[in-house]
Amino acid sequence: MTTIEIKENVEKALEEIRPFLNSDGGNISLVEIIDDKHVKVRLEGACTSCNFSVSTMKAGVETTIKKYAPQIETVENIA
Repeated sequence: MTTIEIKENVEKALEEIRPFLNSDGGNISLVEIIDDKHVKVRLEGACTSCNFSVSTMKAGVETTIKKYAPQIETVENIA
């Protein structure tokens, strides 16, 4: 998979997640992808202060991104 395809797939994953975050007053944006393996995102809005943001990252965001781009090794929230 090319770098462009990885980015497109990560964006598709974020589009799948976004409605759930939006329903709680939050959002998410892609910050960068490093070496086609490490994704940095930014939780926004209500997600920045939510007590569940860590579990949202692991259970929701990371799982969905890896479903679309299995070569991704880590997903990190940049505050």
